[in-house]
Amino acid sequence: MADNAVRKVRDDIENGIVAGEFAPGSRLDEVTLSKRFGVSRTPVREALMQLSATGAVELRPRRGAIVVDHSPQRVYEMFEVMAELEGLAGSLAARRCTASDRAALSAAHERCRASAEAGGTDAYYYDNEEFHHAIYAASHSGFLAEQCGALHRRLRPYRRLQLRVQNRLRASFDEHEQIVKAILAGDEEAARARLRAHVVVQGDRFGDLLSAFAERARP
Repeated sequence: MADNAVRKVRDDIENGIVAGEFAPGSRLDEVTLSKRFGVSRTPVREALMQLSATGAVELRPRRGAIVVDHSPQRVYEMFEVMAELEGLAGSLAARRCTASDRAALSAAHERCRASAEAGGTDAYYYDNEEFHHAIYAASHSGFLAEQCGALHRRLRPYRRLQLRVQNRLRASFDEHEQIVKAILAGDEEAARARLRAHVVVQGDRFGDLLSAFAERARP
């Protein structure tokens, strides 16, 4: 079973949940989904298991996968926690990163530059994922990397949704530039502050998120 086939099905289901195509509390039927996406039930089953691990769906005996209802307030709270974890990872990375960490972070940043210039939100999202994972690795805290990774996966569809807001992709990359500079300079406080601001949703960005939620709920 190809990993990219599972990832595509998983991402399509996630997008459908965020877009309101799969309503909270609704059942995701493997047979229906396999026909919809033109794949066998095996990648669908694996995708649903991955979504269960991130809290997007709940696997129930005799009912299968049920879409979990995450309110905007719940998502906002997850972003708050994510911002603090990312800030800590950035601070530790600025203090602890090695030459190989710097090279990995710079390479991930350049891949983000290429996808940002191409304007592809999905391609940028995956390069952005690698960028953040490079920071987690550079923190040299295995437990922190695990916690960041778990919450990053839970917020994956909402972070993709954010990137579709006008000008957010370019702004995200510009923020990356400042984060990289702080980490490579060994500036712990700047790295913490810039990563926290990069992730947290407040003010206009919270308004944009609420607007995106409202848009997905329209028939």
